[in-house]
Amino acid sequence: EKEWVSFLIGTKLSADKERASQSHWLTPEEREQLLPELKAAGWEDVEDRDALFKEFSFVNFNQAFGFMTRVALQAEKMNHHPEWFNVYRKVQITLLTHDCGGLSKKDIKLAKFIEQAAASPN
Repeated sequence: EKEWVSFLIGTKLSADKERASQSHWLTPEEREQLLPELKAAGWEDVEDRDALFKEFSFVNFNQAFGFMTRVALQAEKMNHHPEWFNVYRKVQITLLTHDCGGLSKKDIKLAKFIEQAAASPN
C-alpha cells in the first residue's frame, strides 16, 4: 500500500511539474524553435499583446461548432482555455497564457491541436 501511495504522489508531482513548466513564458530560443511552424500555418502575432491569433472558416455553422466543441474538450483537459469568437461559419481564436501574461508551451500545444482539429472538420 505504501508503494502505491508513493507512486500516486510521485505521478501527481510529476504531472504538476509538467504543467508548471508549460505555463512559463516562452524563452527567445523556444520562440525561434516553436513559432515558425505555427506562423507558416497562418497564426499571427497580436499587436500590443504577447499572443497568437488565427481565424478559421468552415462550410457552415455546424462544422464551426463541431470544431469549437473538439477544441473545448481538449482545452478543458489541458486546463487552458482560448479566447475565441464565433459568428456563423467563422471562428477567431487568440491564444496566450494568462498565468504568465504571454505565450507559453501550453499555447503551442493547444495551437497544434487546433490545427489538427481544423484539418478534420467532421
